[in-house]
Amino acid sequence: MIRRESIITVILYGVFICYIVLLMKILFFSRVSILELFDGQRAIVRSINLVPLSSISDFLSGSSVNLKQFALANVGGNILIFIPLGVYVSVLRNNHSGRSHLLLILSMSLAVEVIQGLLGIGTADIDDILLNGLGGWIGIFACASLRFLFREEKNVRAFIAALSALVGVPVMFYLLFMIKMRF
Repeated sequence: MIRRESIITVILYGVFICYIVLLMKILFFSRVSILELFDGQRAIVRSINLVPLSSISDFLSGSSVNLKQFALANVGGNILIFIPLGVYVSVLRNNHSGRSHLLLILSMSLAVEVIQGLLGIGTADIDDILLNGLGGWIGIFACASLRFLFREEKNVRAFIAALSALVGVPVMFYLLFMIKMRF
């Protein structure tokens, strides 16, 4: 039994580390490479939005179909990329406090936005923090639902490890290596 739980733990942490690398690639290096980041000649353009729901409403009120599609991809993407974080934080941390997990996710999202603003990569946007928090909450809720369904923590961990290995790993490798993003 201990060997099975050790294998599950290794899978969970391994996939979680790959997920964090993918998250960093998407959030920090999708617009600028590591070499360009520290290039003194790089033009730095900072864009910061501190008004909640402002950019979302601007996107949705736009008249072009392309702008609305971009808005949907932006909103959906910001939610989707943080759902796994909510799941992994819930499974890998010892306490089961959803509040503390959500606070951790919101703090991580805030740190990402501050770094993006300081380094001039991407847009520092309060809406991204809200959407990332929503995605994290969905992941936390999904994990809590699995706990209710399976009743035992070891079964939840086994299910998430299996799902991560069968679905998460192929998706992450596709996104890391097949889609052309700078790294």
